[in-house]
Amino acid sequence: MYGNSVGELLARAQRVIDRRDAQYMLGHLLGMSRASLIAHPDRVLCTSEAATYRDWINRRANGKPVAQVLGVREFYGRTFGIDEHVLIPRPETETLVEQALVRVSGQKRLHSAAGSRLSIFDLGTGSGAIAITLKLEVPDATVTGVDISTAALRRARANATTLNAAVTFVEGSWYSPLTDQRAHLIVANPPYVRRGDPHLTRGDLRFEPITALTDHSDDGLASIRAIVAGARQRLMPNGWLLIEHGYDQATSVRDLMTGAGLVDVESTRDLSGIERVTVGCRIDNASKPL
Repeated sequence: MYGNSVGELLARAQRVIDRRDAQYMLGHLLGMSRASLIAHPDRVLCTSEAATYRDWINRRANGKPVAQVLGVREFYGRTFGIDEHVLIPRPETETLVEQALVRVSGQKRLHSAAGSRLSIFDLGTGSGAIAITLKLEVPDATVTGVDISTAALRRARANATTLNAAVTFVEGSWYSPLTDQRAHLIVANPPYVRRGDPHLTRGDLRFEPITALTDHSDDGLASIRAIVAGARQRLMPNGWLLIEHGYDQATSVRDLMTGAGLVDVESTRDLSGIERVTVGCRIDNASKPL
């Protein structure tokens, strides 16, 4: 009969899944750090704990992403509920949040005298990770998350409730449910994987919602084109559009933004050194964006 000690369970788990995944999931189950697991291999799990861990290992061994197995993923220092209806938040998307916060500071300086409240749209909000993070980092902003998926919005609203973030979520495609509203910042992490990309049938991506990964266009830019095309109409003067995109799409996205009349267009690299986020500003006069 198999034992239920930390050491025994990890040894068996590591035969079928990555060692780090095995340690991370067991640590999550027991509320222990990796160092504590290593230091206490003789700790014995109760029957229900061991059964839960074995179930998690089996699901991971069958390809299920760790975030979906556990039902949670950390993003920008906070824990978000995750399920099969939403994209799993990734570290590179924190670059989008960081660049948005840089523009928030400039917008606050620009609009403080007028006393206007900062407005932010998050298009394709998914789990709500971006919208909720921005609301919690900028509590006095009005944040609206948009998604076409009812199931994704259900998860986003649950996350907002759990994290006590007053974000408004609306259902629809990109700008369509926003009527005539405008924002100081528009952020988006839209689907940008090309149709037929082999990565869509490999690894964790097999278990994520296909519509959050690809818009089925040959170049992966159909959704980005739609967002850029509508940006000037939806941005306040001196407002910013920020878009996350694929590893080789920065030049194309810069061209789209410039062609749409945005200025100060530039791309920012993520922690892997990849141009991951491109931004542009709406200018209607000689004023300089901040």
